[in-house]
Amino acid sequence: MRRAHAMPFGAEIRPGGGVRFRLWAPDVDAVSLLLESPGEPRTLAMEPLPDGWFERIVPDAGPGARYRFDVDGGPPVPDPASRWQPDGVHGASAVVDPGVYAWRDADWRGRPWEETVLYELHVGAATGGGGALDVIPLLDPLARLGVTAIELMPPAQAPGTRGWGYDGVYPFAPNRALGPPEALKRLVDEAHARGLMVFVDVVYNHFGPEGNHLARYASPFFTERHRTPWGAALDFEGPRSGPVRAFFIENALYWLEEFHADGLRLDAVHAIHDASRPDLLEELAAAVRSRVDGRRAVHLVLENDANQARRLARTQGRPVHYTAQWNDDLHHALHVLLTGERDGYYEDYAGDPRRHLGRALAEGFAWQGEPSPHREGAPRGEPSAALPPTAFVGFLQNHDQVGNRAFGERLAALTDREALRAARAVLLLAPHVPLLFFGEEWDAPEPFPFFGDFEPELADAVRAGRRREFAAFPAFRDPAVLDRLPDPCDPATFRAAQVDRTRAEVPPHSDTLAWHRELLALRHREIVPRLRGAPGGSGTWRRLGASGIEVAWTLGDGSRLALRANLATESCRCPPWAQAGRLLLETPAGAAAQAAAGTLPAWSACWWLAPA
Repeated sequence: MRRAHAMPFGAEIRPGGGVRFRLWAPDVDAVSLLLESPGEPRTLAMEPLPDGWFERIVPDAGPGARYRFDVDGGPPVPDPASRWQPDGVHGASAVVDPGVYAWRDADWRGRPWEETVLYELHVGAATGGGGALDVIPLLDPLARLGVTAIELMPPAQAPGTRGWGYDGVYPFAPNRALGPPEALKRLVDEAHARGLMVFVDVVYNHFGPEGNHLARYASPFFTERHRTPWGAALDFEGPRSGPVRAFFIENALYWLEEFHADGLRLDAVHAIHDASRPDLLEELAAAVRSRVDGRRAVHLVLENDANQARRLARTQGRPVHYTAQWNDDLHHALHVLLTGERDGYYEDYAGDPRRHLGRALAEGFAWQGEPSPHREGAPRGEPSAALPPTAFVGFLQNHDQVGNRAFGERLAALTDREALRAARAVLLLAPHVPLLFFGEEWDAPEPFPFFGDFEPELADAVRAGRRREFAAFPAFRDPAVLDRLPDPCDPATFRAAQVDRTRAEVPPHSDTLAWHRELLALRHREIVPRLRGAPGGSGTWRRLGASGIEVAWTLGDGSRLALRANLATESCRCPPWAQAGRLLLETPAGAAAQAAAGTLPAWSACWWLAPA
């Protein structure tokens, strides 16, 4: 089977031969195609079309041809819709024939969302510096672990050969560090052969600063009406924003169709400013739903600090727009309980972390419109209790929560094993969809600090920015501590993040791995079959004594799932529980009997399931 997503821009192989080159350059009067190979370089004038478009059909061009555009007589620029940048962001674009790769997953229809167990990974750090093909040997162990979906940090072309990917500038071109486009397609194909879904992290809130030339010839991409933490905002609502919106909507469809991805995770959509109706996020979701619904399962997941519950709305149990959102509230409450940290955004949870945890487990968001102290009293969030629990993705770690720390410490370096054991029992059996961060399943000791690969001037700015960011925290008032910050642009920082998977085979890491396997096997056996049709508004919670909580949910088959947990260093008194259904799990041993008698041990979690 061959797959290709037809795009209204970029370089498209024509059915009868040749290549059509198309560029939107509304700020200039003339554009030339610079065909650099094969053969002698040629300069070919492009035909102006209405609304700022330019086009040229080259009958003798084909796959592998290298090309750029002359847009204003300055240095030539790559194609912003390039499918392949073999020499990185500063090199020529290459024509790609998407039909070259022969897919073997013709029968793949995806998996239902309620079966999802996500595994987020950075390809280079998870494979010892390898590419997409090097992920393939990890797939069978992940399937045995109980993972059902891998989530790739942004695979789009970004500066250099290492980095997180959130500074990408060519969103249609797989990063050359992964290998050619066919390598990433093979990874998806191999994942599907093992029953694993593949999610792609996409960034639609900004372009990276290095290698982005759009401002020279397509300034309507940007607006000064809004700002983002990363520079000028993209303009999705201006009078000439139609091609800008189409660029990113086509990108979403491209990953889902040409690379056969099963879902997208949209990065930081709270930084997308659009007062249009429908706005970009609504239009994008509608395009995806209309294109794929009924043919296979595709899932759209948001990162959204604004906690906009309306974007997760359901109709007859099905998502109207977005399937789920990463639930930072759940993470932050758990993190405060496990570590005691209260700097930065943790200050919003430090005053009463158990209330925030209970509400996040039962209702989704902990902040549903209340004023946020961290945001200087601005209200945050919308009511979310009416949403089903599967509208939220829960996690203890991810690239942000580990990598945005000064030294990139993983959670095992910040708390003790018994605390983590209980927290994992809470996370992996809750009816939310769980996410693991690569290496978490065996408590990989390697840090995951921020790292990148930039030109020298930008690298200096990135280093200085990291120092300014952390200098505001009390722990870094000592200049000697600040001087210990890892250099994000030093290749050694990237190497330090590469996990040693052989550690998973020896204690205590093998014990942690076994605990994850046990929890996920229990989840797939007892929880997942009951999640389909789980109603909104079915979660409730209450405090138990000084430090415990009790949370209960009605699941899709009418059964009742209940948790009693005490994520604290001391035991606490709680009301006796005479009948709570069938015990699914207890940690530590004997905790359920003590909970039933009226005491919750320290760092304990007990799960019960009662029939309808």
